Amino acid sequence: MEIKLPSYFKYTVILLGLFLLLHFLQTFSPVLIPICFAGLFALLLLPMTRGMEKRLPRALAIVISLVIVILILGLLIWFLSAQISNFSSELSEINSKLSLLLAKFQTFLFERFGIKPTNKSEFLQKALGNVTQTGTAFLGSTISLTTGALTVLSLIPIYVFCMLYYRDHLRQFMFQFITRDRREPLMETVDNIQRVVQGYLSGLLIVIVVVSILNSVGLLIMGVEYAIFFGVLASILTVIPYIGILIGAMLPAMFVLVNTGSAAQMLIVIGIFGFVQFLEGNFITPYVVGSKVSINPFAAIVALILGGEIWGAPGMILSIPIIAILKVIFDAYGPLQPFGFLLNDVQQESKKNRLLTKLKQRKDG
Repeated sequence: MEIKLPSYFKYTVILLGLFLLLHFLQTFSPVLIPICFAGLFALLLLPMTRGMEKRLPRALAIVISLVIVILILGLLIWFLSAQISNFSSELSEINSKLSLLLAKFQTFLFERFGIKPTNKSEFLQKALGNVTQTGTAFLGSTISLTTGALTVLSLIPIYVFCMLYYRDHLRQFMFQFITRDRREPLMETVDNIQRVVQGYLSGLLIVIVVVSILNSVGLLIMGVEYAIFFGVLASILTVIPYIGILIGAMLPAMFVLVNTGSAAQMLIVIGIFGFVQFLEGNFITPYVVGSKVSINPFAAIVALILGGEIWGAPGMILSIPIIAILKVIFDAYGPLQPFGFLLNDVQQESKKNRLLTKLKQRKDG
């Protein structure tokens, strides 16, 4: 006799399961975060490793791939750390320039509109005077956190090596849960997920590199200090839809305004970032990433917020790749395809189709 459970009981169990899942993710975050990062790096390194395995033993091919990635990341971290250190050393000068600019603005308001300075301006000046102390404290806490994080980061290469070296064994492990007649469809789904996620992650890296170059070139033409630093930072922030490019543009714009006192140059900087964002949103991303998988901005922002609430800064970094993986899984599994459709960026798909159609027409013509 089949027992039919009421709907409210089913939904209660689902909510309880979600609560336990969030509790599990937060409790075991020191273990799960390195594993998630290792999984992403393993997917990125898999094509390179496979290519080298044709001539080298698997272990040696994996080690060489890891060394290449570590060197590239090490150079990037060294560059950003040096830029941040140099930038922090100028905070006191930036404070004085910003205070002077604020005083000029108050004088302009008083002479033009008769608005007298209030206690609020004194509060702002006092707050500006604490920027140096705040920056120094932030750098100190960052160094202390980095010391503790080195132990965790040292585990990621080990996890990556194990995932790549034992990837065939992991596939055989999945076979233990299903019958033989269902193994082939499962492997097709797994291969599709692996291929799409690799394309998405590699495409995302290409977009970041291209946007970094465009931003940096624009700022270098203007003669902005720390142009490469601001360009790279803004390109990394573009993974946050709409909000990221706004933050990435405002930082160099305010820096230029404080250093030069020219609102026109500030607007030019904003215009450069706006133009690069136009190219990124309408041509670069649809062509490079849009053919792999596309996530709508609302889903991406919600994923970033949830990732930050669950795992902090690492969760925000992992949220976009993880939601992309979930979308691929949803699209591959029939009952979950509506959720994949919910995450899909319809506008991005239409931009991609229009771009591909134009390229095809030019090629045929």
